[in-house]
Amino acid sequence: MSAAAAMMVSPAAEKLFQENSDRARYARCIKASKRVRWDIDADVFRGRAFDFRRKFLPDALTKVNDLAFLTPDEKRSMSHVQGRSYACLFGLVERFISAKTLELASKQGLGDQVALEGLVRFSDEELKHQELFRRIESAISARMPGGFALIADANEVARQVLNKSSWAVLALTCHIELFTQAHYRESIERDDELSDLYRDVFRFHWLEECQHAVMDEIEWAREDRGLSVAERDIAVDDFIALLRLLDEVVCTQSSADAGYFMRLCDRTFSPAEQQQIRETMMRAYRWQYIVSGAQHPQMMKMMSGMVTRQQLQRVQAALAPILASRG
Repeated sequence: MSAAAAMMVSPAAEKLFQENSDRARYARCIKASKRVRWDIDADVFRGRAFDFRRKFLPDALTKVNDLAFLTPDEKRSMSHVQGRSYACLFGLVERFISAKTLELASKQGLGDQVALEGLVRFSDEELKHQELFRRIESAISARMPGGFALIADANEVARQVLNKSSWAVLALTCHIELFTQAHYRESIERDDELSDLYRDVFRFHWLEECQHAVMDEIEWAREDRGLSVAERDIAVDDFIALLRLLDEVVCTQSSADAGYFMRLCDRTFSPAEQQQIRETMMRAYRWQYIVSGAQHPQMMKMMSGMVTRQQLQRVQAALAPILASRG
């Protein structure tokens, strides 16, 4: 089609083309979802336990190598503490993701049945993931000393998130789904020093999150097309508020986990070392849950394609203190 002809395409034709494109992408997601479908017991756990002789999370995610004064055993212990929270926090964020997906599915009840099937499968898989992460916490807690606590309440966080505009919630969801994939492909998959079961948990999780990320993008873009200029500006502020909420959650958890880790060690750390442990844990959690998502190329591409330069600058300004904390 020539440029001149393209300019003559009516809004109705453009809308139909977009709907057909979205339906085709949903159909591919459904096909992939059916192909990779897995069961928690039969496929993931398979009667296995977590191997505490090995790490849970890779060094690239825990930032443990920034703490040169830790022994190899202490570094491994820190990976267990962080790995425990990493799984718990996934369970927490998937509480609001599954609720939002069910809301989106309900809107398609008498609409696009392909999209409806995709979203129903999405929500079903997210509910399964929540059960998976509860099972992980139960298995790990039986092997680690008492004193660990997940500080944030999943339902309260979900209520705060879902109180914001759909655009902002979908942006945050896309952010999470994208870093999930990046962590697995760039770190977890490649580290042979991890507990086999822990690696497998995130391999199976990744297999379904690949489809979820595509559906997130479809729904986020769909929501964006329906916004006015003023509504999008409010939505950007909502997204910034959600990033700050997520940062509050992970920073609070990192502080609690730093204290728990130090209590697990059979020695006393100097005040300077204690501060380093707390700062490193905070950098690690911010990297895991905020920075790696915000800097994901696909997230940056989608965001920049929806918002104005000034709005993007507002997002970047909100992220600046978090990025600066990486040291």
